[in-house]
Amino acid sequence: MTTAPETISALQGALAAEHAAIFGYGVLGAHLAGVQRQNAARICDSHRARRDRLRSYVEAGGATPVAASPSYRLPSPVSSPRTAAQLAARLEDGVTAGYAGLAGVADASLRRYAALAMQEATVRAIRWRGSPSAAFPGLTSAALYPRAEK
Repeated sequence: MTTAPETISALQGALAAEHAAIFGYGVLGAHLAGVQRQNAARICDSHRARRDRLRSYVEAGGATPVAASPSYRLPSPVSSPRTAAQLAARLEDGVTAGYAGLAGVADASLRRYAALAMQEATVRAIRWRGSPSAAFPGLTSAALYPRAEK
């Protein structure tokens, strides 16, 4: 079965976000202990499961899944449990943004899958952050407001 190019592109975008999250959780986990470390490990396992499912969707659609990069540039250094939690929240925001394109594809089952993934990532970001950061996590404020035409 061949899937529409825009659906493959959306799947690849979500997959790339999952790759980045898995890498980031590997880094931040080293700065956590106890329950926080266990929680981070469970979340990383969840991202791995979503990554694997996305890979299977891409392959079933007749495309080659985007590979993970050997490393990723982190938005800030991680040196403490506080900075690890900040990174985790940002990673989850990135996952939410990564699934946004998939939430708009024609396939209803993929839209549901994306919506659930976005919901889970948003809840995790709020938990890591301790409060919501934005009305629409993953979107910059510039993306929320129309621009005047020139």
